[in-house]
Amino acid sequence: MSKIVINTDDAPKAIGTYSQAVKHGNTVYMSGQIPLDPATMQLDNASIEVEINRVFQNLSAVAVAAGGGLDDVVKLNVYLTEMVHFPIVNEIMAKYFHEPYPARAAVGVRELPRGARVEMDAVLVLR
Repeated sequence: MSKIVINTDDAPKAIGTYSQAVKHGNTVYMSGQIPLDPATMQLDNASIEVEINRVFQNLSAVAVAAGGGLDDVVKLNVYLTEMVHFPIVNEIMAKYFHEPYPARAAVGVRELPRGARVEMDAVLVLR
């Protein structure tokens, strides 16, 4: 079984030596997404709510390009520069995910690329 690289113009282009996602068998490993607008490659950071929504939209675009959607996410990792924003992540996440929810980790970090306040990566298993 070989790996397949997933790319879409509907999510930000990779800004380093990585792929948006890699599919191996029916599992898709999605790289971290920060709140970059895919059209402008600029940080979409008017508020933490805007950042979180943009990250979920970017993850969704990559999931769709891989042949699935956010309902196929089995593991979600959330990185926040301020853990005080975690309740907002929970609130917004409920708009993008349905039960059964994916397994999840939330990690407080000192800094994220481009000054983002949130980054997320995910693992999907396609049906």
